[in-house]
Amino acid sequence: MKDEIIISDWFGAGENRPDPHKSIRMEAKAALPRRFYKEAGVAATPTGFVLTLDGRPARTPARSPLETPAQAATQAVADEWAAQGDVIDPASMPFTKLVNTALDGVARQREAVVDEIARYAGSDLLCYRAGDPARLVERESAHWDPVLAWARDELGARFVLAEGVMFASQPDASLEAVREAVAAVVSPLALAGLSTITSLTGSVLLALAVARGRLTPEQAWTAAHVDEDFQMELWGYDDEALERRARRWREMDAAARLVAMVG
Repeated sequence: MKDEIIISDWFGAGENRPDPHKSIRMEAKAALPRRFYKEAGVAATPTGFVLTLDGRPARTPARSPLETPAQAATQAVADEWAAQGDVIDPASMPFTKLVNTALDGVARQREAVVDEIARYAGSDLLCYRAGDPARLVERESAHWDPVLAWARDELGARFVLAEGVMFASQPDASLEAVREAVAAVVSPLALAGLSTITSLTGSVLLALAVARGRLTPEQAWTAAHVDEDFQMELWGYDDEALERRARRWREMDAAARLVAMVG
């Protein structure tokens, strides 16, 4: 193993679904390790492109090669490693964490991850609407109705809307259509990205719309925060909430870029 580098356990062993909030809490508790390498790079392999640290191939915490099929994706990982200072801060490396999760977790539990993502369709954010005020109702409709129309036309999935917190059961055919769309994402790396987008937005429909190019990541992020933004406009902005959102956006952006690179 002397010619390889195992990425230490501060990144975690990879879970079957990324949890950006948990990773941030874990990082806050752990002392940051010192940088132990001078250069980060990318090397071609027979099956893709692997991260190298001082010329040695790197492995994930579960000892999978830290490799992707897309040079751009591995380069994004290498860029995060190259940007580290005297210490290694996992909070500044969302792409690396996501790739670790895909290789160590998602690739080994694919069906469970597909099921978990698809379950969001049963209570998707876009189906639960405010009854008032009118400005919020209009804003939700403007951002969410086009996505529901796209899901109907593109996926064959029609959804029932509900007001407030009243639960609305969705048609079995629609739930199955969404699961088929999620299962069609073959790459474990893209599936990990889709999972992250789904969990961060609360909407598998927004995630699929990003993955299929119907929405940009920025448009999906805005749609996911319609209600929160409206409340902040009414009651004022919360600096801590905005800081948390900024951290979550970095996770979202990394996930969307990974899906675009390998999907």
